[in-house]
Amino acid sequence: MGDQLTGLLSPFLRSRRIAAAKPFLGAGRILDIGCGTGELARHVESDRYLGVDQDQESIAIARKNFPNHQFFTVREFSRLPERETFEQIVALAVIEHVNDPEQWLGWLRALLRAGGSLILTTPHPAVRRVHELGARIGLFSRAAAEEHGDFLDRGRIEDLAGAAGFTVRKFRRFLLGANQLVLLEPDGNRAISR
Repeated sequence: MGDQLTGLLSPFLRSRRIAAAKPFLGAGRILDIGCGTGELARHVESDRYLGVDQDQESIAIARKNFPNHQFFTVREFSRLPERETFEQIVALAVIEHVNDPEQWLGWLRALLRAGGSLILTTPHPAVRRVHELGARIGLFSRAAAEEHGDFLDRGRIEDLAGAAGFTVRKFRRFLLGANQLVLLEPDGNRAISR
């Protein structure tokens, strides 16, 4: 299903996630994991961007909409001959869909260059029931809601990040507290800022 933006509010939520992440997009190569139709590519020069998604239809749309940017399905990405590393990895509203978030974070950490960072957004557990109800009445994507695993709070995110070799550099909630932005650095020693 192309990008799963079937809910009435889904495009708005995506735009708010991108807006939350944009201030943290730095220089260098960026990997957009779970890129969907590639909307983040609007904000990153084509030579710095690589988008990956498991949905072939979404990747086809992204390639059509952003012909100068690189997009791969997860399968294509895993078959690339060279293992590229990135200054930043962005995963907007992805971790709540992952079966083993600790293992997934470890995989992403291995794709980061020294000094790199990982930008995550994820819904807060307090809004799970609201999200499920909203999906039933068409405000949010029903397919995305059905794919959700765990909704992670700050403590759980910090535990998973630490186990995967990350330090939380920045944490904040946005969209009236319904979503969380987390900036992770590998093996960093910086304190958490609010």
